[in-house]
Amino acid sequence: MEGKPNEAPAIGIDLGTTYSCVAVSNNGGIEIIPNELGYRTTPSTVAFLDAERLIGDGAKNQVAMNPANTIFDAKRLIGRKFSDPKVQENTKLWPFRVIEGPADTPKIVVSYKGQEKEFLAEEISSMILGKMKEIAEAYLGKVVKNAVITVPAYFNDSQRQATKDAGTIAGLNVIRMINEPTAAAIAYGLDNKSDFIGKINVLIFDLGGGTFDVSLSTIEEGGIFEVKAVSGDTHLGGEDFDNRMVDHCVSEFKRKWNKDLTGNQRALGRLRFACEKAKRILSSTTQTSIELDCLHDGIDFSMRFTRAKFEELNMSLFSQCIQTVDQCLKDAKIKKSWVDEIILVGGSTRIPKVQDMLRELFDWKELCKNVNPDEAVAYGAAVMAAKLSGSNDEGVRDVLLVDVTPLSLGIEVKGEVFSIVVPRNTQIPTKKFKNYYTCEDNQSRIVMKVYQGERIKSTKNHLLGKFTVSGIPLAPKGVMPVEDCFYIDADGILTVTSKILSTGMSNKLTITNEKGRLSKDDIEKMVREAEMYKLEDQEYKKKVKAYNDLEDCIYNLRKKVKEYNVNKRVHPDSLKKMETAIDETTEWLEDNQAATINELQRKKVFLEFVCTPLI
Repeated sequence: MEGKPNEAPAIGIDLGTTYSCVAVSNNGGIEIIPNELGYRTTPSTVAFLDAERLIGDGAKNQVAMNPANTIFDAKRLIGRKFSDPKVQENTKLWPFRVIEGPADTPKIVVSYKGQEKEFLAEEISSMILGKMKEIAEAYLGKVVKNAVITVPAYFNDSQRQATKDAGTIAGLNVIRMINEPTAAAIAYGLDNKSDFIGKINVLIFDLGGGTFDVSLSTIEEGGIFEVKAVSGDTHLGGEDFDNRMVDHCVSEFKRKWNKDLTGNQRALGRLRFACEKAKRILSSTTQTSIELDCLHDGIDFSMRFTRAKFEELNMSLFSQCIQTVDQCLKDAKIKKSWVDEIILVGGSTRIPKVQDMLRELFDWKELCKNVNPDEAVAYGAAVMAAKLSGSNDEGVRDVLLVDVTPLSLGIEVKGEVFSIVVPRNTQIPTKKFKNYYTCEDNQSRIVMKVYQGERIKSTKNHLLGKFTVSGIPLAPKGVMPVEDCFYIDADGILTVTSKILSTGMSNKLTITNEKGRLSKDDIEKMVREAEMYKLEDQEYKKKVKAYNDLEDCIYNLRKKVKEYNVNKRVHPDSLKKMETAIDETTEWLEDNQAATINELQRKKVFLEFVCTPLI
C-alpha cells in the first residue's frame, strides 16, 4: 500500500476520550507529531462559537465560558444507544445537550452561527480525527490518506464500526483498527527489544480519561506480539474521578451556602476545569486548593483539597480497576508471579494510589515507567501503520500481531438464552461455525438475534443486530440445521452469515444505522458536511486575516502620519487627506464587523493608495 509521491506515509492515531495523539514512522524511527502549539497531545474537544468552530486546545481553553456548545467525551457516546444507562448517567453531568435521535441514537445539540445543529458522536469524533490528520499534514507537508486508529480493547462491535465510520467521515482510509493496550505493548516491545531474550509476559494497565483496559500479552524475540486476554470497562477513567470531585464540591457549596449549583452550567464548567487541574496537582503533591471567584450568585468558592480526600472519593473506582486486573489474569490463566513487566498507559496511571494498589496486587513489584503513558498508544499505532503500508524498516517489518476479541459473541436461543459461538479472548481474525435447529414443527423461518457480552440471559447483553432466515424446508422441529458462521476480521469487526444446509440459501447480518451502524449514504452525506465545515473554517481564517491585515495597516499608517507630521516631510494638505482616510476606515471597520473578505481587502488597497507617500 505504498502511497503516491505527494502522499504522506500512513499515520497512527490514538483517538482518546480527553486527549488524542498522532504519530508516524519517519526517517527510520517513530515520531510523535506536535500540533500547531508544539504540544504532543491535543484535547479531544470541539467548540461551536457564533462565528467559528474550534478543535483541540482552542476549544478546551474556552470551555468555561461556553460550556453548552463545547463538546468533549464524544468517545463515551460513540456506538452507544441513547437509552444506554451509561449515556443517561452522563447526560446529567455534561453541560451540553444530548437528545434521542432516530432509532435510539444519541445526538448532541449545539448552537452554531445562530442556528441549532445536531451531531452524532461519529461526526464529533471525525472532527477530532480530521484535526489529527491536519496536524500530520502540516508536519509532513504531504496529503495524509491512510491511518491506523486505536480503540479500547473492550469496545464492542457497534463502537468499533462507529469509530471506523468517524475515520471515513474525516477523509481517512482506515487500514486497521487495533486495541489500545495492544498498541502500547508494541511500543514497549520495540522500545525495549534489546533488553529481553526469549518470551516475556507483559501486563498493560491502560487507564485513560474515559476508558480502562487491561491486557495480558506475550512478546517474543523478533517482534511477535500475542494477546492472551483482555478485560476492562469502556466507561471508567479520569473523567469519572473528576465527576466525584465535582459532586463533592457541589455538596460543600450547598452545605455552606444553601445554594444548588447544578442548574448553573457555566459554574459547573468552571468547577470541572478547576477539579481536573487539582486532580493533576494532587499526583505530585499532597494538597491543593480550588479557588473560584463569583462561582454562583456572586459567591466566591474556596476549598482545600487533599490527596487523601481525593482517594477516599474514588476508592471504589480504584478497587474496580484492581478487580479487572485480577479477572484478566484468570482469563489468561497466568499467575501474578509469571508477569515480567507491568506497563502503565494513560494519564490516569499517574495517580499515586492507583500505582500503590497495583504494586500491592503484584506483591510490591516495581512498575515499568519507561513508556510515555500519553504517547505509547499512538506510537504502537504508527508502527502498525508502517507495517501495513509495506515499510522496509527492519524493526517494523518483523512485527507480527496476534490479537483477541474482548467479548463473547453468539445467538439468542429459546428462552432468551445466550448461545456463545465465539468465546471472549479468542484470537482474531477468526471464523467459527455452529449449527442451530428449528424449535417448532414445520417452522419455515428463524429470527437470528446476535448479541455480544458475557451474561447468560441474552437481553442482558449488547444486541448487535437481528435478521431473518427464511425458506427453511418444512420438517419436524430439531431436524433442519441452519449453520451460523461468525467471521471476525483483523479490526475486530463481525460479519454473521446463516445458511440453510439442505438448500444452500443464506442470509448475512449487516449492521445498519438502525442497529448502530451508519449507512453508506449517511457516511457520504457526513463526508460532504465535514468538507463544508472545513471550508467554512478556512474561509473564517481568511476573513480574520483580512480583518487583522486592515487593522495592522491602519495602525502602521497612523504611526507614520505622526512621524511625518513631526518631520514635516509631506505637505499638510496631503497629510490631512490621509488622516481623514485613516479615520474613516477605522470608523468603517468598527461599524462593519461582518464585512466580507473582498470588502476588507478593497478597503486596505484604497487606504494604501491614498497613503502612497507614506509607504
